[in-house]
Amino acid sequence: MRMRRKRRLDERLASAGELLLLVEGSGFYSLPEQERKRPFDWARVFGNGNPVEVEIGCGKGGFITELARRNPSVNYIAVEKISNVIITAVEKANAENLKNLRFLNADAYNLSYYFTYPVARKIYLNFSTPYPAKGYAGRRLTHPKYLALYSQILLDGGEICQKTDDRALFEYSLVSLSSCGYVLENVTLDLHASPMAQGNVMTEYERGFAEKGLPIYALTAVKRNANA
Repeated sequence: MRMRRKRRLDERLASAGELLLLVEGSGFYSLPEQERKRPFDWARVFGNGNPVEVEIGCGKGGFITELARRNPSVNYIAVEKISNVIITAVEKANAENLKNLRFLNADAYNLSYYFTYPVARKIYLNFSTPYPAKGYAGRRLTHPKYLALYSQILLDGGEICQKTDDRALFEYSLVSLSSCGYVLENVTLDLHASPMAQGNVMTEYERGFAEKGLPIYALTAVKRNANA
C-alpha cells in the first residue's frame, strides 16, 4: 500500500532548519555530474570534532534520535531517501533540540557526493528492505557496490552494524561482507537473547517484532586497517 503524501510536505521540508542538510528532490538526476557534488566538512557542520556515526535508512527516526539523546558527545548523520518519511524524523529531532544530529534526504548510493573522506566510526543498517528477488540483489544495502561505498566513509577499524528480521538477507550479508574484506564480529541469530542486547536501541520495527517473539538477526562487520 502506497503511503499517503503528508500535508504541506514541501513547505515542512523547506522550513526544517539546519538539521536537514539537503533534499535531493526529483531534479537531482537531471543535474550535471559536477553539480550533484556537495561535499560536507563534517567537523564544520557540527562545530566540533566529536566522533561521527551514520544511519542509512533512518525511517521515522526513532533509533537515531534515541542514540543522539543518549550520546550528546557523538555526532549522528541520518540518511533517508523518502521525503515523506524523513520529515517525521527531522521534526522529532527539532522538537527535542538535538544539536548532534543532521539529516540527508538522499539515496544511499549518492553518499559519495557528500562524504569525500573517511569520517564515520559506525554505519547502522537497521531493517533495510531485503529485496528477496535475485534480480534486485543490487538494491540490497549490503551488496558489494554499497560496501565499497561504505569503505570510503568508514575510518579504518570502523564498523557496520546490521539488524534485520529477514534470515535470507542476513545470510546474504554475511557472505557479501566477508567477500568484500570486512571482518565479522558479534554475529547472532537472536539479538534479544544474546549479550548484544545490552545497550541495544530498538527501532520502531524491532519493537513490534520483539513483542511477537520473533528473532532479530544482528552482526558487526569491521573495516580492515588499510595498512594492516
